[in-house]
Amino acid sequence: MSTIKDYEFWFVTGSQHLYGPETLEQVAADSQAIVSGLNASGALPAKLVWKPTVKTPAEVKAIFREASYDDKCAGVITWMHTFSPSKMWINGLKDFKKPYCHFHTQYNREIPWNEIDMDFMNLNQAAHGDREHGFIGSRLRKARKIIVGYWEDEEPRRKLGDWMRAAYGYNVSQDLKLCRFGDNMRQVAVTEGDKVEAEIKFGWDIEYRPVGDLVRILNDVTEEEIDEKMAEYQSRYDMDTDNEAAVRYQAKEEIAIRKLCEEFGYKAFVTNFEDLHGLDQLPGLAVQNMMRDGYGFGAEGDWKVAAMDVIMKSMAEGMTGGTAFMEDYTYHFEKGNEHILGAHMLEVCPLVAANKPKIQVHPLGIGDRNDPARLVFDSKDGDAVVASLVDMGGRMRLIVNDIKACNPLRPMPNLPVAGVMWKPLPSLETSAQCWIMAGGAHHSVLSYDVTAEMLHDWAAMMDIEFVHIGADTTAESMEKELLYNDIVYKLK
Repeated sequence: MSTIKDYEFWFVTGSQHLYGPETLEQVAADSQAIVSGLNASGALPAKLVWKPTVKTPAEVKAIFREASYDDKCAGVITWMHTFSPSKMWINGLKDFKKPYCHFHTQYNREIPWNEIDMDFMNLNQAAHGDREHGFIGSRLRKARKIIVGYWEDEEPRRKLGDWMRAAYGYNVSQDLKLCRFGDNMRQVAVTEGDKVEAEIKFGWDIEYRPVGDLVRILNDVTEEEIDEKMAEYQSRYDMDTDNEAAVRYQAKEEIAIRKLCEEFGYKAFVTNFEDLHGLDQLPGLAVQNMMRDGYGFGAEGDWKVAAMDVIMKSMAEGMTGGTAFMEDYTYHFEKGNEHILGAHMLEVCPLVAANKPKIQVHPLGIGDRNDPARLVFDSKDGDAVVASLVDMGGRMRLIVNDIKACNPLRPMPNLPVAGVMWKPLPSLETSAQCWIMAGGAHHSVLSYDVTAEMLHDWAAMMDIEFVHIGADTTAESMEKELLYNDIVYKLK
């Protein structure tokens, strides 16, 4: 799998020949200093690459054409140090499809009160140069991130770094191949969706493979391969079962799934307990260990959540909070202390564990197979989000809820699954009402690292609808927002 370090972002500064060579030399020096400072700050997850100042329509068109076809370029950041007439940007921007950020900053933090003269004013014109540039972005209806602030300050750097992560998610999406072992769970609505539209909109290649393809590989897995995988499990987790045979079978399943994914380039996959022909167990520990290593997953054939899982994991690369496939299971309705307990039968990613996960074997009441091994653990405290991508018929909608995740309020010694407990914002009542009103799925992706702002940026890059449930959301405001969105999308 690629990493965010394999990509770079281009920093393009705008000006014009009107100012003469001395000013343009200073423009170039200042923009290089900004790029060097941002790279040295440690706030950016990928390398920022300085590009020569563009001063003519031909130079603008050339740099954006080059960025479009350079596989290493994950996006372009623009800044107008001086005044750059925005008509010169039209042919460069209008066909540019990669992530685009407009950084509204200036080289000097403060006005040099005693020294300021017209030479200084002619050089430092971002206050109106960037506004001219902003107009053409709006006139072209370009999806773009606008970041305002001084380039040495923490907040603009954080926003720039977060936008880079969203842009990396966009690039991961363009090359994403996903495997469906079996079909969607029968009679479930929300796991369905238009796969052709998903490929058009997101770039996802969603392929079906019968479980028999997996079984053929599984039957050839050797005992030596299983021994090696068992050693990995024992180094990562606490073995809390005497049923070694069940654990070894999960290792066998993981080896087979990995081999198939590596052969065909799949970064995410789904399983379905209604389609286990030839398998002795529903994959549990096998799936959890692969998710720990960055694979996306969706249960019951939910390919949309599997894709979002790997995309959000990619966006969170290098961060330590954790991102995981999740499902709303049950509510705690204690007055004034309402919480949601999220879990799944087997397949919650151990990246969100508060402690070292335990490998256990327990019966599974569905699937009609042998008792599967799985990781069991509790959740940790922290700010997080849950995100759900749904097909609304004619458009995709990304729904995001801010949450406060926590350790379980009390021990649950008889619950043989991994889970996460959280308090949704603004409250369980309002959150659930708005989530249901928006059509949010029971499957989601929970992340302690990815923020609502990052997902908003990603949705804008993808040109899809974004719905945010946060601390200030009310049921009335959500109802109006969804109504307005329906009108807008009918007009598109």
